Amino acid sequence: MADQALAPSQLSSCYELKLLILCFCLAFLLSSSAAEIIFEERFNDGWESRWVKSDWKRSEGKAGSFKHTAGNWAADPDDKGIQTYPDARHFVLSAKIPEFSNKDRTLVLQYSIKFEQDIECGGGYIKLLSGYVNQKKFSGDTPYSLMFGPDICGTDTKKLHLIYSYQGQNYPVKKDLQCETDKLTHFYTFILRPDASYSVLVDNRERESGSLYSDWDILPPRKIKAVNAKRPADWDDREYIDDPDDVKPEGYDSIRTEIPDPKAKKPDTWDEDEDGIWKPPKIPNPAYKGPWKPKKIKNPNYKGKWKTPWIDNPEFEDDPDLYVLKPVKYVAFEVWQVKAGSVFDNVLICDDPEYAKQVVEEIWTKNREAEKEAFEEAEKIRRAKEEVEAQKAREEGERRRRERGYDRRYREKERYRDRYRRRHHDFDDYHDEL
Repeated sequence: MADQALAPSQLSSCYELKLLILCFCLAFLLSSSAAEIIFEERFNDGWESRWVKSDWKRSEGKAGSFKHTAGNWAADPDDKGIQTYPDARHFVLSAKIPEFSNKDRTLVLQYSIKFEQDIECGGGYIKLLSGYVNQKKFSGDTPYSLMFGPDICGTDTKKLHLIYSYQGQNYPVKKDLQCETDKLTHFYTFILRPDASYSVLVDNRERESGSLYSDWDILPPRKIKAVNAKRPADWDDREYIDDPDDVKPEGYDSIRTEIPDPKAKKPDTWDEDEDGIWKPPKIPNPAYKGPWKPKKIKNPNYKGKWKTPWIDNPEFEDDPDLYVLKPVKYVAFEVWQVKAGSVFDNVLICDDPEYAKQVVEEIWTKNREAEKEAFEEAEKIRRAKEEVEAQKAREEGERRRRERGYDRRYREKERYRDRYRRRHHDFDDYHDEL
């Protein structure tokens, strides 16, 4: 039976149905692949209800605090973070977050920090904690799953920590990662993927990348050098060899190195009876080319420079879950600073690097020029204030020098008067005796 043609109204309904199904499928795909924001903290009003200050070091008077502020210079004074104060303290703060695992998905940890102070020596890193933690007793000894962020001390230490915990042991990254040291806001981003590869971004620019396998000494290496291997006897590592077809010219060895100078002439004053038979001086023979050597040609049997081969490491045992942290339950700051004043902000834990980049674009890229201007203006005010204080100090010093000079002159006059009185007193006694 032949297919019957569909009426125009039926065609329209069919098209609408297909379009509806397509939209539903796209919506499902988008919803299933949407980024999950596990935790995001911009430190708006009420932030203290989400964060717990530890009592660690409080009884010793060494526990610091956090001020809710945008700092001394900011693009937007209303965009506040938390700033460490006072100096020479431990700053310990943690927040409980929805428990999550990074198994089979990407982990993104990101935050911003601004070192407003001349930090001298102190940390600015962030931690992820797993398992139960008594937040009021959280300390530097509390185990963590990941530590990430800058640490500055003197002129030598300006590193970016990246410490990964595996089976209860902490492993620092082997690479030398450097942090920013100016007094402006910077975003630090760590990305860990299910294939155990990672990236470190600073202000949305990739600073470093690699793998947990190669950049940490967590597992034994997959490959090792065969230290007992020896170069095969027939291994030819000569890149060039003598040309076997090149033959030394006949009579080459009889070519003299020197010959009599054909331009030399016997002096007119030469007397053979007295001077002997005249012989012209010797000069280098231009026909002599040195000891004969055959030409060099490419060695057809050249195998390259022999290198110790790599072999499978018998001690290597892969862990496909190497990248998987223990289920994370807390995010925390635990740092010591000689000089306080660091502003922490914009904490983000998610599984989408693109969303993290978008946050940096919206905050840092948009505001960096305005923040620079605010910083430069604050520097002008600081330098002007320092100059006023320096001028006051100079004036005070001059006043004290004048006072010391007046006192010295006064004391000298008094000593002179005392000597005068004593002399006259002695003269009067002598006169009385007479």
